[in-house]
Amino acid sequence: MNILIAIGVPRQKEAGAAGVVLNHARELEKRGNRVECWFLDDVLTSPVRPKRFESLFFAMAIAKRIRKDLKKFDIVNLHAPWGCVYGIWRRWFLGSDAPPYVMTMQGSEERYVQAMRLEDRKGRAWNFSWKNRVWHRIYHQTMYDYSIKTADYGGVANREAWICAELKYNRAPGLIWYVPNGTEERFFIAREYAVKEACDLLFVGTWLDRKGVYYLADAFSLVAEKIKGARLTVAGCSVPVEEVKSIFAPDVREQVTVIPFVAREEIAAVYGRHEIFVFPSLVEGMPLTLLEAMATGMPVVTTNTCGMADVVENDVNGLLVPPADAEKLAEGIERLCGSVELRKRLGLAAQETMRRYTWERVSERLEKVLKLPERNNRS
Repeated sequence: MNILIAIGVPRQKEAGAAGVVLNHARELEKRGNRVECWFLDDVLTSPVRPKRFESLFFAMAIAKRIRKDLKKFDIVNLHAPWGCVYGIWRRWFLGSDAPPYVMTMQGSEERYVQAMRLEDRKGRAWNFSWKNRVWHRIYHQTMYDYSIKTADYGGVANREAWICAELKYNRAPGLIWYVPNGTEERFFIAREYAVKEACDLLFVGTWLDRKGVYYLADAFSLVAEKIKGARLTVAGCSVPVEEVKSIFAPDVREQVTVIPFVAREEIAAVYGRHEIFVFPSLVEGMPLTLLEAMATGMPVVTTNTCGMADVVENDVNGLLVPPADAEKLAEGIERLCGSVELRKRLGLAAQETMRRYTWERVSERLEKVLKLPERNNRS
């Protein structure tokens, strides 16, 4: 197949969404397909003003590009919400002359709105006042709506968003599929589990309110009170060191190391240098950093919510705690710090789980979804 994959984020292999596309493209090509990827900086070569309309401009631009040569691709895989314009054009104007549209979506916007509305009431949402929520509903959610409504088929990275897409948009069973994210083979490293209580903790991810960063800071203060010498590393946060440390209590800031950028080639070594992965996110699609940490054999403590709960089974291959609960998060960290046997048992089970989530295996699932329009036409 000749496949187009398009997503409205910069072409940066260290970023989560871009990493999903690049890994899928590599594996699909190994399976004999020809894949072309369009990223934000490939399509919009000059800044959009006002920037708030960047997503819509990108959606319009990729639709125009596809229309210029309708025979170039057998299938177009457009990530939500950027498939909305092409989906409308194909459904209402272009018809069967245009390549079928398969939507990919990382997570549920409905879950994001619900989680951040609660955080706004606590003063812990950075940009989600009622005005932001109205704009989100009118603009962002509408783009997602049409991306899902007009897709021929779809793949969604967590089960909650997959079910929500079927029920909310009345899509028939068999049109939208659960296609999780994956991890690279190089993360399956050998790990030693040292007998120590003052474990080195690790958080990897962009420094955003929805990642639960306030609860990470509160939990670390609780842990540091009980476990002297405990340290936390915040890696790949994409913001200055001072901005990250400002959220932590002054008395623990010296125990926090911040690495704003980690090259893709170096991230496996960062996981290898730490004992416990802490990921308190409030809402996710399916976070690559969690999958990578588990693949390295790290014991993880994360939140019992969408994305994380799809791969982590409590007390089997990790620990799940309630979202937005710093005390429970701290208890989970302390439990892992206090038992090398528990760290080893959960870490090895996590690594074994990730054998089912390699990019080779999940890209095979995506390929099956991409072939559904062809099979449907034959039948």
